[in-house]
Amino acid sequence: MNSQELLISVLHKLKRYKIIILAAGALFAVLAFVYANGKRTTYTSKATLFPLLSPSDNTISNNMLQGILGLNDAPKSFSSEATINIIELAQSRRIRESVVTTRLSAFENKTIGELIINDINEHRPFYSSGTTVPKDSLALATKASEIIKADITAKMNKNGVLELYYTGTNESYITPISNVIADKLSKFYVELKRQKALDDYNFTLDKIDSLQKMINSEDRKAIAMQQRTMFTPAELLEYSIPKVNVASEKERVLRQRDMYINNRDEAVWRLQKVTPIIAMLDKPTAPFDVKKQPIILLMIIGFIGGCFIGMLALTGGILYRYCKNELYKSLFGKP
Repeated sequence: MNSQELLISVLHKLKRYKIIILAAGALFAVLAFVYANGKRTTYTSKATLFPLLSPSDNTISNNMLQGILGLNDAPKSFSSEATINIIELAQSRRIRESVVTTRLSAFENKTIGELIINDINEHRPFYSSGTTVPKDSLALATKASEIIKADITAKMNKNGVLELYYTGTNESYITPISNVIADKLSKFYVELKRQKALDDYNFTLDKIDSLQKMINSEDRKAIAMQQRTMFTPAELLEYSIPKVNVASEKERVLRQRDMYINNRDEAVWRLQKVTPIIAMLDKPTAPFDVKKQPIILLMIIGFIGGCFIGMLALTGGILYRYCKNELYKSLFGKP
């Protein structure tokens, strides 16, 4: 069979079974419709968050702002801010679990996790078995946090402002859940700063106590040496043991203690000034970014793909025999 005979055979086969081909295309178009219809419209909110600084920090440089937000290494000093990558924090499991366990009074005081799982079950396609709502709060938090894991996105724009996105399928849930995410993120970050300031303060107090004990020890050494009397063997002349080393050591420890006393005052100030550092510039309210499933386009693609598969199935035997014959001729020189 040459190529011309192959083409005639294929066209004859396709013409003869064109109804089957069209039926295959229609079948795949219906399957595409069922698939697209099972995919719900998604709504994406956007909230922009900015760190609040104290008045003395308003002239802070961009590099320091990036350090506070964890974008690069902050100065490694006692007075440096508690640093953490706020993007990773926004997408962390701890934040997600805290969000899904929050109850919304506007929705019968149900937790966000319950609302999300129930919404999935109410709109699940017929071929899906749905998701059960765990009775245990810990299991509910774990399960719901995994569901919303892909729905929370955070990124930092070029101006150092955090952009927080939440995507969901129920439009009425978008704004409340987005506000809860921003609130939990802010509170956790503030608590992190407060704990860091408290740890610095306690460390400074412990260090001052330790240095004071060293000073007292040096004083006891000096007193003991002062009370010790020495005489020369010949003329019994009295002299005192030199205390230069003890005095210099005490002076060194005193300087360290004074430095930590200054740090104590700074630690107290930092502990007192810890305030919410995140303000919401743009609230996650409508209009949202709406993404609908292109049902018509998917049906057209399904129809074309179904027709192609049908044609391939009908002409597969002819094409196979032709390829086999051509391969045999190329290897042995005869059909």
